[in-house]
Amino acid sequence: MSGSRQTAAAPTHSGLCAIAGRWLRGRGFGVVFRDGFKAVTDTGECPDAIGWRGAVSVLIECKLSRADFLADRCKPFRSDPLAGMGDWRFYLCPPGVITVEDLPHGWGLLHASGKRVSAVHGLPGNCGWQTDAPFAGSKRCEVQMLCSGLRRMVVRGHFDAVYDPIPTGAAERATDV
Repeated sequence: MSGSRQTAAAPTHSGLCAIAGRWLRGRGFGVVFRDGFKAVTDTGECPDAIGWRGAVSVLIECKLSRADFLADRCKPFRSDPLAGMGDWRFYLCPPGVITVEDLPHGWGLLHASGKRVSAVHGLPGNCGWQTDAPFAGSKRCEVQMLCSGLRRMVVRGHFDAVYDPIPTGAAERATDV
């Protein structure tokens, strides 16, 4: 139709989680789990996206509404920062849902517009990921998640691939998502 405009589809939670996963991989976090991955952890935390780069972890919680953001504060691993996952923690939302003033201490804020992510608050310089983390993430819960993922590879018969060398350039291509 002439004169008609296509409007961008409203984001979905799964869509935001996929964006969060791509954002993490694009910053060199080589192991990333997102919302479709469920694992039993001591605290019951199930991150929307979490990635690891060496021993550093980054957790991203995706929020489409202010009500969902406010409800997130009541979770036990939010009220006790030592129980939560992620050495770095961010909320990812469309602009206007969460402001910097709303953030819990130490949290960062990312805005998603379409598939584009803008850092609003709390993003370290590239070298800062290793040294300036505001939290000591619950490594016990993080290891429980990682072991759950590895166990699935064992059950499916893919675990022996961990012994295969990574082909030259494959690790770099894996982050080009």
